[in-house]
Amino acid sequence: MNPHFRDVAIPDNWDRSGLPGWAYHSDALLELEKEHLFRTHWQIAGHVSDVSNPGDYLTMDVVGERALIVRGKDGVVRGFHNLCRHRGSRVVADTQGHCANALVCPFHGWVYNLDGTLRGAARPRSFPELDKTEFGLKPLDLEIWMGFIFIRFRDGGPQPSVAELLKPIEAEFVPYRAADMVPSWGIWTQKSPVNWKSVRDVDNEGYHVAMAHPALQDLYGSTYYDEPFINGVSRSYATYNPHAGRRWSVKNYVRIAPQPDHLPDAQKKAWIYYGLFPNAVIAVTPESVQFYQEFPLSTGETLLRGAIYRYADESREQAAARYLAFRIDRDTMAEDVQLSVWSNESMLSEAFAGFYMSDLEYGVRTHHDHLRRQLPVLSLETQPAEKDMDALNAALLSRV
Repeated sequence: MNPHFRDVAIPDNWDRSGLPGWAYHSDALLELEKEHLFRTHWQIAGHVSDVSNPGDYLTMDVVGERALIVRGKDGVVRGFHNLCRHRGSRVVADTQGHCANALVCPFHGWVYNLDGTLRGAARPRSFPELDKTEFGLKPLDLEIWMGFIFIRFRDGGPQPSVAELLKPIEAEFVPYRAADMVPSWGIWTQKSPVNWKSVRDVDNEGYHVAMAHPALQDLYGSTYYDEPFINGVSRSYATYNPHAGRRWSVKNYVRIAPQPDHLPDAQKKAWIYYGLFPNAVIAVTPESVQFYQEFPLSTGETLLRGAIYRYADESREQAAARYLAFRIDRDTMAEDVQLSVWSNESMLSEAFAGFYMSDLEYGVRTHHDHLRRQLPVLSLETQPAEKDMDALNAALLSRV
């Protein structure tokens, strides 16, 4: 049985249309999305196990911003803009690694302590005396929730704290002990030749599962259910089909996957996905936890990014189940990439007349409604001139 813990009733006579087609191909809109969505909302940078020891660091380059996550000598995980205070060079060039005592800018050799304070400039006599805090690395908003590291590029965005934002799913998520997990294969990235919203549109509904995802349909298709976005969070839940196993990966996954004692009965055979507005998902299965997200590279290219985490003391059965779940997810992602390409390219056609959505796609509509609240220009069916996009959106925001 699918346990609901929120009011997920779909209203009568809801607007079944989606965003206008122009919204997927406008460069001016993309700049607004970067500023009002990706820089101001919480983003998942990784997990505490990605920076498990003092001196471990993790970087993330997205939407023109560069984030640096580092664990200090005091054990505290901190986030900074990955920009040297001298001339803006990357302080750390690698995506992940370890530094023993300090961060050294590769351009001119400015040295920063692991807490972000300036230790010293190269050839210090060529400068006036530098305040170690004032010239330290610029901090990022950072919160840790259940082991996941969240950052925000702009201070005080429109969302509440991560703990408050994710309070509705906290009780269900706690039993997975995600904070104690460790990386499986590290953080992965992949590019997709579509607008980022097309990626999210496909992921925000399960209506297509029966037709497009044979492995997922085999595993849990008869039980799958989407809950819409409410205050920035959605939820999708499914348990194994009673007769799952027509496909090799599914058959062996269902046979091998343990049913951990620390999970409630409703979660021992469940795959659950939590959507986080605007662009991320945290997903749980009985043997692992993962996140995935997307960031725009251009109007027609998207960076996909994610990671899977496992129990540190996992059994052979858990490891095998984790691998089989990965195989199922790998095939599903390839299928979704193709679906998003077909959907995205159609919006360039004069014949494209917009979306007309099923009740099973109400999650797509609620995500679009969240987007419209942040960017009211998306409510316009006719595309504004690119040069007017920013000013028009600002005028519409002022009316809210």
